[in-house]
Amino acid sequence: MTNVAVTIETPSGSPITVGTDQPLLLIGGPCALESEELARKVAGTMQEICARLGISYVFKASFDKANRTSLSSYRGPGLEAGLATLAKIRKELHVPVISDIHDVSQVAAAAEVLDIIQIPAFLCRQTDLLVAAAQSGKPINVKKGQFVSPWDMKNAVDKLRGAGGTKTMLVERGACFGYNNLVVDMRSLPVMRSFGCPVIFDATHSVQLPGGAGGTSTGQREFIEPLTKAAVAVGIDGIFMEIHPAPDKALCDGPNSIPLDEVEVLLKRLVRIREATNA
Repeated sequence: MTNVAVTIETPSGSPITVGTDQPLLLIGGPCALESEELARKVAGTMQEICARLGISYVFKASFDKANRTSLSSYRGPGLEAGLATLAKIRKELHVPVISDIHDVSQVAAAAEVLDIIQIPAFLCRQTDLLVAAAQSGKPINVKKGQFVSPWDMKNAVDKLRGAGGTKTMLVERGACFGYNNLVVDMRSLPVMRSFGCPVIFDATHSVQLPGGAGGTSTGQREFIEPLTKAAVAVGIDGIFMEIHPAPDKALCDGPNSIPLDEVEVLLKRLVRIREATNA
């Protein structure tokens, strides 16, 4: 596969490099920020686990989920309060943070706090948003739209590079397969990596059933492990997981989140698979 590498500055002063011959990256946390206490619990626990397993870690939680199924769905605390919580987690735990942006107006404030800016799947074709994100100078994590082929993601990469973006990562999160269903095409992983970008596998959104519960999305948590094992065996650079201490009580994407107390066992298995396939 193509040799790739992206270096991310961190609050600890020790940069993280993602890519060829580098430690596996985990981007993980609750779908949306629910409380500072919950964010700190997940971030602190995962930071300790990843350090022990030799995995790089970035805490993820959205300050706003602008693409929820229903008007009544929980979206998060919003830009100002959400970034304040992420800034506190970053400063106190010395852990890098990532969150989604949905509008050009959010870029400047997000860039002041976030170590990585994430472009949601539904917005991966939004030229103005990609350009503004690239011009922030931050690493950009772009989720492949459920409606976009892997080879068409080169257009998103070209937009970012054309606007001065030099640190791009791409995320596979499944493709639409009929109504309310997603399927992962493992071919997309080496295809997107051939663009010279590290590739992240979204282990939890890939098992989501969008709008599958009528007014909300649901998911098939039982398929997180087999799909993630397959993605690591194919050869990827990182994993994205929504992690929650009590997924069934989560305010966002609980059915396709992994319980906090089950993550370490899975990560150990993934590390062993990666070591075997890289031998």
